[in-house]
Amino acid sequence: MTRLNPITTPRHQLRAEKAARNKEAALNAFIGKKAEIDEMLARLSSLSDDHFDAHPDEVNWGHVGTLEHYASLLKRITDSAFSEGEHAE
Repeated sequence: MTRLNPITTPRHQLRAEKAARNKEAALNAFIGKKAEIDEMLARLSSLSDDHFDAHPDEVNWGHVGTLEHYASLLKRITDSAFSEGEHAE
């Protein structure tokens, strides 16, 4: 996008250009964060498919505590995303 000359361009046109650049930057940031989340979800899904690297013969209460911690963190996220729990309206 070519920038307009601030001396010769009307203000409303400058504001519109700035708004368009800002919108494009926000969209790019959103897409980047979404990709970051998608990568984290894929890694978590893979780890879950692998039973969180715990062999059934070796599972103990420490493993349960770790999963409980993970579940509580994910619940905070899902409650926020879906307006549930403390985020319910």
